[in-house]
Amino acid sequence: MSLSRVFVANRGEIALRVINACRALGVETTIGISEADQDSSFARAADRAVVIGPARASESYLNVERVVAAAKENKADALHPGYGFLAERPELAEACAKNHIKFIGPSAESIRRMGNKLAARALAKEFGVPVGSGSEKIDNAKAAEARAEEIGFPVLIKAAAGGGGRGMKVVAAKSEIKRAFETAAAEAGAAFGDSTLYLEKYISNARHIEVQIVGDSFGNVIHVGERDCSLQRRHQKVVEEAPAYSLDPELRAAIHKAAVTIAQKSGYENAGTIEFILDQGASRFYFLEMNTRIQVEHPVSEMISGMDLVQEQIRIAGGEKLSRKQSDIRFSGHAIECRITAESAAEGFRPSPGLISEWDAPSGPYIRLDTHCYAGYRVPPFYDSLLGKLIVGGDHRIEAVGRMQQALDDFHVSGIDTTIPFLRYLTQRLQYVKGEVNTRWLEELLARSPFQPAQRESALV
Repeated sequence: MSLSRVFVANRGEIALRVINACRALGVETTIGISEADQDSSFARAADRAVVIGPARASESYLNVERVVAAAKENKADALHPGYGFLAERPELAEACAKNHIKFIGPSAESIRRMGNKLAARALAKEFGVPVGSGSEKIDNAKAAEARAEEIGFPVLIKAAAGGGGRGMKVVAAKSEIKRAFETAAAEAGAAFGDSTLYLEKYISNARHIEVQIVGDSFGNVIHVGERDCSLQRRHQKVVEEAPAYSLDPELRAAIHKAAVTIAQKSGYENAGTIEFILDQGASRFYFLEMNTRIQVEHPVSEMISGMDLVQEQIRIAGGEKLSRKQSDIRFSGHAIECRITAESAAEGFRPSPGLISEWDAPSGPYIRLDTHCYAGYRVPPFYDSLLGKLIVGGDHRIEAVGRMQQALDDFHVSGIDTTIPFLRYLTQRLQYVKGEVNTRWLEELLARSPFQPAQRESALV
């Protein structure tokens, strides 16, 4: 390993994940933290922690100059951005390059090219990968109305930059375009500093399928299987699985091939995810976008493949070739991940920061918990509400579902509200257990019956 010290430019469970991966490889870590995170588990876990700014993310975790200056001052030869914050900002990759710090991720050029959804769609089309009906950049609501009528309703108004459901609106009729367009543009501008929008045909009976890819600097690219991320609320993932269930083998192979083609032909290096929409009615898939970073849901791919993706990222950044060829990857079993957040699902998913008085987590074979939390930890109100990711495995999907139901039942947190009761209820719904869901299912479930803690589950495995 040519890297000796990695600067961790993130917080929470992903910061701990990177620190532990570095430790396993014998690499030192320095973490840049805000004033609010000085007593955190991730600050204590690193070999060294340095304060880079106040609690406000814009003055600490989102400040490129402060992050890179701290990495340089602490003689880091590489920087890992995790996910979120600056992970997909080409400015960070560029600043690292200028300061002779290896960015553990793709090049700034790749982030710009693949991180912009319009540019990525054009490339996918050029590479022969199926792309759904859509538009180029739309400048105003009137142009959106005209193009939407050509595409056919319903349509999806999307931000060309960023993700996480921001700047994204489903529109069912022409009368809804103006308001949705203006709202999406404002959200995109505020979140990403870029209000560029475009349209896509909205597929109502769709599943969200994504492929984990990894590439090195020698032109080698492999996939580490696919994940199903169809359970979403406001276009944000809630539960993820690997592999995608009930997928025709030929269709699965075609999706894998399309993902590798995009990564290989674009010269992509490091870990990334190619996302697709699967039209269940037509059994056809379409390129959606690319995430140029490690994903929140990467553990389910690790569990079915036995491959440590974060260690692989670090090795690649250190100049090594991929540790495995495609023929070396063997998939086994099924894995499910539930995102646990500090929110009250019964109150419209109201954020719930505060002091955790009890943190009694499940453990045992086939159970993994990626978290930075513990009893006595105070969840700050300044950042994303993710507390941790509960991942379980099984020989097959039904076994994994049953194990997740039991693990959630054994997970007890007090002092703050969490989404554990909601996830318990969700994973015990008969339609989920049977795999009869799509990207609209969760929103429709909540619209029909807003969650209440007293609601009873229907399909224990």
